[in-house]
Amino acid sequence: MPFIQVSIIEGRSKEKIAEVIQKITETVSETLDAPAENVRVLVTEIPKTHWGKAGKPIAKS
Repeated sequence: MPFIQVSIIEGRSKEKIAEVIQKITETVSETLDAPAENVRVLVTEIPKTHWGKAGKPIAKS
């Protein structure tokens, strides 16, 4: 059973999150010949204050 974890910066709509889950599921299912029902996707949204780039939180960029 494939288990895919995706970390993204918070702020996307529920519809966009659902779309990313659907497309990842389709891609993994086709690529690995795994039934879509067996593919699991976990999307974790990270607050901008908890995501850094070049030594600084991106919330300050």
